[in-house]
Amino acid sequence: MVLQSEIWIRTSPDQVMRFLEGMEQNYTQWHPDHHRFEWIEGRGVAEGVVFQFDEEIAGKSRSREAVYTRVVEGRHIEFAPTSRFLRLFLPRMLFRVVSEGKGSRFIQEVHVRVGPLGARLNRREFEAVRQHMREEGENLKRLLEEGDRTDPPLRP
Repeated sequence: MVLQSEIWIRTSPDQVMRFLEGMEQNYTQWHPDHHRFEWIEGRGVAEGVVFQFDEEIAGKSRSREAVYTRVVEGRHIEFAPTSRFLRLFLPRMLFRVVSEGKGSRFIQEVHVRVGPLGARLNRREFEAVRQHMREEGENLKRLLEEGDRTDPPLRP
């Protein structure tokens, strides 16, 4: 099962990626339910770098440690929990940025391994995750489109 959210943002893919690469500074302003982000092993968006983030979804606080597993510069960031047990159920999460017209399509995916019964039993939690992802997209759009007006104009 893939939980997915997409939003079009009137900014360049580079601006979206710069925001994601600056997660240490940007995490708490990205969503009101984001509480903390820190580097554990290494720094920056690169394969093998480990980080931890704390957030609240559906009233539950979650602290996750994750590792960047695949990075395609300027367009794709993939990460997974460091816990092998958790990775059985949550094998990967990713952000993709695709140039589209005079802006960018920001795509988030959370890949979850559950059967039909697990999907049904956890449907409220999965819907809360989808809602959180939608809010992250809307907030990112607002932050980047209304951000620093001194940024150079987008290339046509």
